Amino acid sequence: MDTYTLAAAGLPALGWALHGSLLARRLATARRDPLTGLHTRAGFTARAEHLITRHANALVVLVDLDDFKDINDTHGHAAGDAVLTATARRLAAWCGRHGIAARLGGDEFAAIVTDPAHTPGLPALRAALDEPVEHLGHVLRVSASVGHCHRTGLPVPVLTDALSAADMSMYAAKGHGRRNTL
Repeated sequence: MDTYTLAAAGLPALGWALHGSLLARRLATARRDPLTGLHTRAGFTARAEHLITRHANALVVLVDLDDFKDINDTHGHAAGDAVLTATARRLAAWCGRHGIAARLGGDEFAAIVTDPAHTPGLPALRAALDEPVEHLGHVLRVSASVGHCHRTGLPVPVLTDALSAADMSMYAAKGHGRRNTL
């Protein structure tokens, strides 16, 4: 076989390899929120389902920013984006190596930690999320309602049940007003 025949035979394989690589990159990008870099709902769900079934001490956390619309309306969407990225950094830092964080959409975030003993604890998370965010010379007051569910509190360790329980916990915290302490 001459060189040209070998090259011609290899081109389709090279094309498929390149196409496969591009598809893999697009899939990975689709599972990451472009603003915050956190997992999207789809990326989080796949990992979290795996983690909750494998780790008996798993803790599921839901976060919803309080009065987020007011920040966007008063200071603009760039300020809202600054708050979202700060929230994402704080949540990811709180999870550390023992969990994952996600932006589920809008101003709603989730996390799962496999060993809560290795995190600073929920009061520390609430304190971090309530820290002001600076944006273009303005100090933006932020607060978040945080709900949680321990895997041990579930009859069956299923992510949908854990998220539902964390959601109920979060809305109970919202019922206690801004800067909740539940």
